[in-house]
Amino acid sequence: MKRKLWTLAAIGVFCIFGIAASIFGEAIPAGNWGLRFHTEGEAPEGTADVGQLQKYDSAFLGDTSEKTVYLTFDAGYENGCTEKILDTLKKHNIKAAFFLVGNYMERNPDIVRRMVNEGHIVGNHTMHHYNMEKISDPAAFAEELQELEKLFFDITGQELPKYYRPPQGVYSLENLKNAKELGYKTVFWSLAYVDWNNDAQPTKEEAFSKLLPRIHNGAVILLHSTSKTNAEILDELLTKWKEMGYSFATVDALFL
Repeated sequence: MKRKLWTLAAIGVFCIFGIAASIFGEAIPAGNWGLRFHTEGEAPEGTADVGQLQKYDSAFLGDTSEKTVYLTFDAGYENGCTEKILDTLKKHNIKAAFFLVGNYMERNPDIVRRMVNEGHIVGNHTMHHYNMEKISDPAAFAEELQELEKLFFDITGQELPKYYRPPQGVYSLENLKNAKELGYKTVFWSLAYVDWNNDAQPTKEEAFSKLLPRIHNGAVILLHSTSKTNAEILDELLTKWKEMGYSFATVDALFL
């Protein structure tokens, strides 16, 4: 029998668990993106629902009738884990999305080029990783995204794919509208865990206790590529998810 999971998760850049905001009517509440898990193996509720987000070319969940999941990584800096993660993804022939900030691209152009060359999507996590909810001026919002676009082009010679993830998971309705007007799709997530703190990395057992029972059809998975635990367990984790019947797609498929 499936056990109930009554965990409230509000996971931003630090992936701190808290209470998700309530949803009232068609309004999309500003603040931290949050999740409420009810039942093991089933999709959680998000701070906003699928239909609300679709109006603004945004998503946190794929088709829940299909055993397909979408693997994404956030990276604000590099600490030696990403190359191992890329090696594992290559071994499993899985393409992921990496949401990067300006500092990461400036300091690690070779890794950025490797991501592109190996078929991964590089997404926009903004130039400076500001709290975008506090940027009300559309021109200032656009500058944060467009600076990163220019940097990516300088490094790769390619246009940056227009997928946006708000820093810290903090957003507002105006942010979603501004991103859409710039041609971006906003990508939230439906599965994550506290993997960000390098001074208190979870054990393999702790990671699996969150990532295995909560996997679900259409899951958009957020992991941090700075996590040593993630780098160490990814091979086994992907194998276990495959054994559970899941296949992997890239985030562009969320918006078809």
